[in-house]
Amino acid sequence: MNKTDLMMRLTDTSPLARLAATTLTVLLLGIVVAARPAGAQSSSQYTAQEIVDAGHSFFGNTSGGLAKVVEKAFEQYGLPNGYILGQEGSGAFIAGLTYGEGELYTKNAGQHPVFWQGPSLGIDYGGQGSRAMMLVYDLPSIDSLYARFGGVSGSAFVVAGVGMTVMRNNDVVLVPIRTGVGARLGINVGYLKLTRSPTWNPF
Repeated sequence: MNKTDLMMRLTDTSPLARLAATTLTVLLLGIVVAARPAGAQSSSQYTAQEIVDAGHSFFGNTSGGLAKVVEKAFEQYGLPNGYILGQEGSGAFIAGLTYGEGELYTKNAGQHPVFWQGPSLGIDYGGQGSRAMMLVYDLPSIDSLYARFGGVSGSAFVVAGVGMTVMRNNDVVLVPIRTGVGARLGINVGYLKLTRSPTWNPF
């Protein structure tokens, strides 16, 4: 094969050659995407340090165990793409009620008000008013937050006066973190209904 024949083959623009080149490009792009670390952070997610910093500013001196609780949540569920800061009041004698209000923070959809209400049943006596941080995982849209979230069995975790539970609605996971958990005795099961505006109806 002479030099002229080689150049003609290299510059071949037939449909078959173009198809082969396109297929090769797609395969190379797939390899690059697959090589990206599985745990890579997206621009819409929060790191553990960002959550701990927000929690310390919000909870103040009562957040001694916050870092450990946040670490536990990140170990189990990874990086959240939103979090809620708010206050709530609750009380129980076998059956209880919880009411709260706060603000949802996201990196790509801004801030949004949120209210929550819910009943509980269990070995649970007493009452409390507390601040609450809720980590939000796999939230596809703001509208998906306004729903009922049921408790996940066996998800309670408490350290140094800071408690964490886990709640779920379809693929969206909510992890409420509260201080002052000693004001409530025992454990409870129930759900939280998150709404755009306040309501007295917990159901």
